[in-house]
This record gives sequence, C-alpha cells and structure tokens, in this order.
Amino acid sequence: MAPCWTALPLLQREPPPPSPPPLPRAPRPAARSPCSPHAARPQPAPAAMLAACGPPFRAALCRAAPPGIAAFHSSSPRPRGARVAVVLSGCGVYDGTEIHEASAILVHLSRGGAEVQMYAPDVPQMHVVDHSKGQPAEAESRNVLVESARIARGKITSLAKLTTADHDAVIFPGGFGAAKNLSTFAVDGKDCKVNREVERVLKDFHKAGKPIGLCCISPVLAAKVLSGAEVTVGHEEEEGGKWPYAGTAGAIKELGGKHCVKEVTEAHVDTKNKVVTTPAFMCETELHHIFDGIGAMVKNVLKLTGK
Repeated sequence: MAPCWTALPLLQREPPPPSPPPLPRAPRPAARSPCSPHAARPQPAPAAMLAACGPPFRAALCRAAPPGIAAFHSSSPRPRGARVAVVLSGCGVYDGTEIHEASAILVHLSRGGAEVQMYAPDVPQMHVVDHSKGQPAEAESRNVLVESARIARGKITSLAKLTTADHDAVIFPGGFGAAKNLSTFAVDGKDCKVNREVERVLKDFHKAGKPIGLCCISPVLAAKVLSGAEVTVGHEEEEGGKWPYAGTAGAIKELGGKHCVKEVTEAHVDTKNKVVTTPAFMCETELHHIFDGIGAMVKNVLKLTGK
C-alpha cells in the first residue's frame, strides 16, 4: 500500500538543527516605593475609562495626572443653552408627526446647543392610516403620546405637564397629526377646534413673551389661537403642483391670521408675537431644501430666546 500523501513530507524531512543557547536575561530592577521621589508618575486614564468611572474616582485620577490633563478634566461645563419643548402629534406624516421634520428640528436644536424635551397629548389619534396604502386602517386605534414616543426614543412627557417656567421656547413640527390630533383643521377647516392643552401652551408662551416655532401645516394652530399672528405655509398658488397645499394660505386668513409668502428655504419671523414659521413639506421639493428652511426657523427661535 502506498503511504498516505500527508506523511510524505515527514519521510523527506531532515532532523532539525540544535536550538541556540538562551540569551542571558538582565536582572529585574527592584520595585520602587510609591513614596520614592524617583517613582514613575501615574499615567492619565483614557477618556473612555474616565467616563465610565464615578465622580470621586475621576477626581482622584485628575489629581494624579499632569497639570494639563487635570485642568482638562476639571474644566467647568459649557454654558447651558436654551431649553426648548418640542410638541409631537404621533408618528407618521398621514396621521401624526412628519418624521423628517421632527428629525430636522432636533438636529438643528442640537447644533444650536439647546436642551430639548419632547411632549405629546395623551389622547387617541383621530384615526390610523396605513402609510403603504395611504388609506385608513379600519378597526385600529392608537394613542398620540404612545406613538410620539417612537420619535422621542421613549423620552416623552404628557403635554399636560408642559409649562413656560421650564422652557424658553416651544416648537411644533408638521404632519397631518397637527391638523387631526392637535386640532380638527383637517375636518373642519376655518371652524376647527384646537386641543385644549395645545391651546393652553400657545397662549402661555405667547403671554410670557417666549418664542413659538411651527412648520408645515402646524402654523394653522397659531393662526387659530393667536389672533393676528403672521405665519407662512409658503406660496398662495399651487404653481403646477409645486405647492399642493397652497389653499391653506386662504384658510389662515379666514382663521384670523396674516399669511406671508415665503420660499421653502426661508422662515418668517413675526417679531411682535415671537412666532417663527417655515413651509417645510407644504412644498414638493428636495429634502435638503426643507431641512434648510427648518434650520432657518430653529435658528430664529433660538435667537429670540436671547440664549
């Protein structure tokens, strides 16, 4: 029988050469006393380790670190930015908050150094829409607060707890939820009613002289509650489908508000009432234009807070 192919190299291998003698090892230096003036200085811990440790341990590490490192870790916190409340109306453009608008608002607030808390009314949605079909889902009901928690990553509070004492400004994203869950505008138009808590928040912030931001369809809330407020939902003509909801401008006038024509990348500032609005998805355009317009709205809201 022929030998196995795996054994062939073994039959041809020569004996290995003898191993060289081991090199002499240097004697290990004696351990230095931590009290010795020549003891090695402790090395600063990585930032990740500092973040994982409790305050007392971090303080001890900073005391042991070189002066520059200690000064870095013990530096005073940066000044607190504006405290902004964001009011959601559910999750999803057709029956709740427009998610892209909410995200854009949060990004711009973060860049502006604001502290954000999200709120929503604890009420049932007007209805539930199957977003894949654009049709109401029969025999299904959802709660506005519970659905809004999806956008807030669970950090959501009932709108009943929102007060002007805790915040410097309030912002309302758009989406049909503003016209269905925060008000009845989608059904009743100029004769609509506004959710009691939403009305209270708008009036309280207006009375306190604190800025109010709204985008997309939500400016109708300010037009209804704050008589004479200047707002924008973009243009007043459809212009071949670019502004499919242009008729909302006329409804705003019927509600008692003043409509100002603006481009999607712009925001209108009503300095008297401290109301800032932008068209957002009232315009059929690229997402980055909507993002820029919301940025202009947020920037002006933060500017009006004076922080």
